[in-house]
Amino acid sequence: MKALRKVADGFCNMKLCDLDKPFPNDDEVLIKVMFSGICGSDIHAFKGEYNKQIPLTLGHEFIGIVHEKGDKVTDLTIGDRVVSETTYQVCEKCVHCLAQEYNLCSQRKGLGTQVDGSFATFVLAKAERCHKLPDTISNEVAALIEPLACCIHAAMEKTHIHPNEKIAVFGPGPIGVLMALVVKSLGAEVTLIGISKDAYRLAKAKELGIAQAIDSQTIEWTALLEERTNQLGFDQVFECSGSPQALQQALEIVKKKGIVIQEGLFAKNPVPVDMSLLLNKEIQLIGSRTQKTSSWHKTIEWLQISTIDLSPVITKILPLDQWEEAFRLAMNGEELKVLLKP
Repeated sequence: MKALRKVADGFCNMKLCDLDKPFPNDDEVLIKVMFSGICGSDIHAFKGEYNKQIPLTLGHEFIGIVHEKGDKVTDLTIGDRVVSETTYQVCEKCVHCLAQEYNLCSQRKGLGTQVDGSFATFVLAKAERCHKLPDTISNEVAALIEPLACCIHAAMEKTHIHPNEKIAVFGPGPIGVLMALVVKSLGAEVTLIGISKDAYRLAKAKELGIAQAIDSQTIEWTALLEERTNQLGFDQVFECSGSPQALQQALEIVKKKGIVIQEGLFAKNPVPVDMSLLLNKEIQLIGSRTQKTSSWHKTIEWLQISTIDLSPVITKILPLDQWEEAFRLAMNGEELKVLLKP
């Protein structure tokens, strides 16, 4: 089978390889991948900014068909259309595992980060982490369920959105746009914030219904706060870009006793920000790490009841052997969401 792998540390060092088709263990399924999205973490791995086990097949946002299954798998059938959580292995014993917060297990291994992922013809997944899909969700939109689950986890499980709240979202990439759409669906007034090079993505966000999608390099913050919040500051701010400058600005524009949720992955650490703002404004700074099983259930339910059409979020689909062009488009912000089709 074909698999796109990171074969060495450093910038790029990726190769489309021929591998043997894996065989599922008793509790696993072998999934034939239909679509797999390029995530910001895949781009960090491409750039050599994010440590992953090497060599490794990247990719973790995918939809596929159950092709083979282990002897102990009873809830899935050959031919089922499924998505899979990114969690592949956890200890099952720690306080977080016992609370089904698998995203926080210190021994967690994830698809595309510690074990081979979905930029391949086939991917192995734990059967208990797979979710069968209703016919109402298209194959293309199903490839968005993993990043959407990250947003649902942040907006519905790490905080609570109240109707008519003033919410800002930094970063008009796929996560930021999906976050803005989720927040809007919960009744809040959302402002999506990017920079000048995000012009295409900001325009796309407006097409998707995010009316207030702005370039922070061409606006004046005082005027923005006056217009949007009567100078009080935003009730909550989601930082989805992974930019230290954006986190600093989030702390500046959130209201006193407001909430900042950090969703974006930083390329380098430590991150320099003015922590006196956290202290003096009594801000709550909350981290939101990927998702957990409950997030997936809520996401699939949200997709079934939401009137928002997410298909325009996907702006380019390319075959796996055109992965270099796909990564170039995703990295340069020339597309919103890029899918690979093995």
